[in-house]
Amino acid sequence: MTAITDTHPAYVAGTWKLDPTHSDVSFSVRHLAISKVRGSFESFDVTVVTAEDPTQSTIEASIEIASVNTGQKDRDNHLKTGDFFLAEEFPTMNFVSTKISADGDDLVIEGDLTLRGVTKPVVLKGEFGGIVVDGYGQTKAAASVSTKINRLDFGVNWNAALEAGGFTLGNDVSIDVEVQVVLQA
Repeated sequence: MTAITDTHPAYVAGTWKLDPTHSDVSFSVRHLAISKVRGSFESFDVTVVTAEDPTQSTIEASIEIASVNTGQKDRDNHLKTGDFFLAEEFPTMNFVSTKISADGDDLVIEGDLTLRGVTKPVVLKGEFGGIVVDGYGQTKAAASVSTKINRLDFGVNWNAALEAGGFTLGNDVSIDVEVQVVLQA
């Protein structure tokens, strides 16, 4: 991971908290086998603790399931039920990193994702955007990462057969994360 400190000389060890106005967690899933339904989570938190050795850094994230937003209230309410997220019993989806590395220019974050009480390993790949001091004197860092999970692995099993064959929903869910964090004083 030397590439990160070589490429970004402003790298510093410390604790970083989410800048929610410049961050986004979104997802998409196949619908009717012909299109994708997209959505996001409006409320989430991320803490990054960077170490002197970047490979020893840690990331923890928590997403409030009830904040799901697909742009359609009835669908959002259905997603919160036992057919999907079971938000009443499992109000958050959580991620804890287990390894951070670089693969060429790509940032690779391995970790454990917990959804509906089920924990599975996932790999997020993407780009470390860099570190900069903004106009208010705050040191900020950013990254863009994505992954794909099989919803069935997490107990999200609801589906409906289509008359023409196939099912209403695909099993693969793409997750995209744009995160900006602020170094804490």
